[in-house]
Amino acid sequence: MMKAVLLRGYGGFEQLDYRDDVAVPVPGPGDVLIRIGAAGVNNTDINTRTGWYSRTVTLGTAEPAAPVAGDAAASWTGAPPSFPRIQGADACGRIVGVGAGVDPRRIGARVLVEPVFRIPGALDRYRVLYFGSETDGAFAQYTCVPTAYAHAISSALSDAELASFPCAYAAAENMLSRLHVGAGETVLITGASGGVGSAAVQLAKRRGATVIAIAGAEKADAVRALGASIVLERGARLPALVGREQVDAVVDIVGGDQFCDLLDTLRRGGRYATAGAIGGPLVSLDLRTLYLKDLRLLGCTVLDDAVFPNLIGYIERGEIKPVVASIRPLGEIVQAQQEFALKRHTGKIVLIP
Repeated sequence: MMKAVLLRGYGGFEQLDYRDDVAVPVPGPGDVLIRIGAAGVNNTDINTRTGWYSRTVTLGTAEPAAPVAGDAAASWTGAPPSFPRIQGADACGRIVGVGAGVDPRRIGARVLVEPVFRIPGALDRYRVLYFGSETDGAFAQYTCVPTAYAHAISSALSDAELASFPCAYAAAENMLSRLHVGAGETVLITGASGGVGSAAVQLAKRRGATVIAIAGAEKADAVRALGASIVLERGARLPALVGREQVDAVVDIVGGDQFCDLLDTLRRGGRYATAGAIGGPLVSLDLRTLYLKDLRLLGCTVLDDAVFPNLIGYIERGEIKPVVASIRPLGEIVQAQQEFALKRHTGKIVLIP
């Protein structure tokens, strides 16, 4: 048996059931069993619990309304979630067992889990399973994943530091990769103090881009330290401060009523990518802005093949650094999610099972 947090269904914190009598999973063919060293907290954990992915929800993530049971759109894939579920998309740990067909020499390897699993045999590359959503995840002492998604890593960083990387940094790198951000370009990043935003600041700077970041005033110094050249306060009138048609690319995880201003800052032929909507999922789009400026708008969830292997390389070479706001034991998951909801932190909150 192991300790784990079971999500029982949609609702409040009462749906998080911390237990010490959950069966340790058994690796199937092609799987590895991982002893979790640390697991990161993400928006998606809370969004799934509250039912925010339901199309009936129109507000930002701070005030979601629970959908009716069985709402087919209340998960990342659009399929009804299966409860109980062990959540947790970020995992650092060691392989302690293998299933049939997996080289036993993998046992003992320190790994990070790539959190988006391709469905074997599926011709559509967008047919995927999400770790901690459609499969059990990292909020437990042990988890099983397909061996291909358990990436060996050699690093002096702690488990908690490494667990801050997978979901947030992969999402950020995926957006920057699809935007083809290069040296000398100017990138505007929203939500720059959060997990994905702070990752995007570092990763864009790593590519040689100039970063304009949006974050709370109290977090401006921390965001500058990550590589932002300019930090603007949330709610600022962007066209007035940044200028119209001054930005090559936008990385947006906020959405909401700032969307139109973001497009106004883009140069003609500019690119916009999103992987979140914490400020609100419904936005107003003037199609004339889109086509007259020859803009490209990209939604980014499924990782391109090179993203996670590249991320492992960046970590091992010390090209990016972890940003850990706090570390708590797994049994304090409610307190961790309460801390997360306050949005006073910079970087990631990490749980230790």
